[in-house]
Amino acid sequence: MADGTSTTTTNAYSAFIPEIWSQKLNNMLTKECVMLQCVNRNWEGEIKNQGDKVKIIQPADVTISTLGTDTLEYTELAPTSMDLVIDQKKFFAFKINDVAQVQANTDIMEAHLRNAKKAIEEVQDAYLLSLHSNADADNVVGSESSAVSLDKTTIYSKFVELALCLKNSDAVTTGTRPWVVINPTIESYLLQSSEFIGAHNVADETLREGAIGRIAGMDVLVSTNLTAVSGKYYVLAGTNEAITFASQLAKIESLRDQSSFSDLVRGLYLYGAKVVQPKALAKMIVTAPTSGSDS
Repeated sequence: MADGTSTTTTNAYSAFIPEIWSQKLNNMLTKECVMLQCVNRNWEGEIKNQGDKVKIIQPADVTISTLGTDTLEYTELAPTSMDLVIDQKKFFAFKINDVAQVQANTDIMEAHLRNAKKAIEEVQDAYLLSLHSNADADNVVGSESSAVSLDKTTIYSKFVELALCLKNSDAVTTGTRPWVVINPTIESYLLQSSEFIGAHNVADETLREGAIGRIAGMDVLVSTNLTAVSGKYYVLAGTNEAITFASQLAKIESLRDQSSFSDLVRGLYLYGAKVVQPKALAKMIVTAPTSGSDS
């Protein structure tokens, strides 16, 4: 400047302190996500790198015998183990131009966090919904060659059939709350069914966050990530004992771009899931309606 003084331009996005980003985004990711309400995180442990494993110990079955006059015989139990591999590695990376600093305010950080949360949840939900392929073979309604065609008159009976699969597998016990995940198209049929119990009419029981109600004893959640695959929907149902999930927002970094007047922000998210109880998972193979068809 003419008087010899100098000024320093501070990027308004300096509020993006990586530690704050990481903590806030981790907290946001524990809420609202549809499929995270349908899994357990019993073996999450510490995750630092892609490929890390979480050891899961499954108890052995106990045999019941009739007491007679003979000496008691003890069965040696042999618990089994399986590995939950953290093999999903996702990242986000974006550039923030200094020109935007004039309009920047404290709300912009929260806005970017919400967008990062939404992007992570979309890939995470799609990944967890794809685990329908691990459902027990006896817990499948419909088939690849004969998918179920749903409408407002048949939807209740088919969901009863789906819930019955879980009950016959002994997956539903006292205190266990089964769930089912549908998409907005199937929701449109469900809302026309007189047997559907809307969330506002579900007595004193607490529904999962975001659940629209209950049908055939199952909490109903809606996900736009349940999309058509080769003309079919794979509706997933189960209990929280079926799938275990582990994740970590491994790192968020902020650095200065050397080739432009911009800040660079990047984050690494690691996760993995394992179907530990296939009998506690059920699916219905549904024909996806063609465009313009009447619901």
